[in-house]
Amino acid sequence: MPKVEITIPEHLEMQIAQLVEEGEFLNREEAIEDLLSTGLKAYKTSGPMDDEEEPGLEDDGMMGHDDEYVF
Repeated sequence: MPKVEITIPEHLEMQIAQLVEEGEFLNREEAIEDLLSTGLKAYKTSGPMDDEEEPGLEDDGMMGHDDEYVF
């Protein structure tokens, strides 16, 4: 299995450590692998919003102002 090194924010590390401590996962590596896998599956299910702009920006201009537009 390939190894990957990542840097994550402290608050995510604390959440992962808490899940391991609560017994949700056997160890940190299992937690990260499972959470990453679950996130990828969720991403594939919902998928990116292809070519869709945020609602309202095309009608109201950028930041909701009528005189500002994104080109």
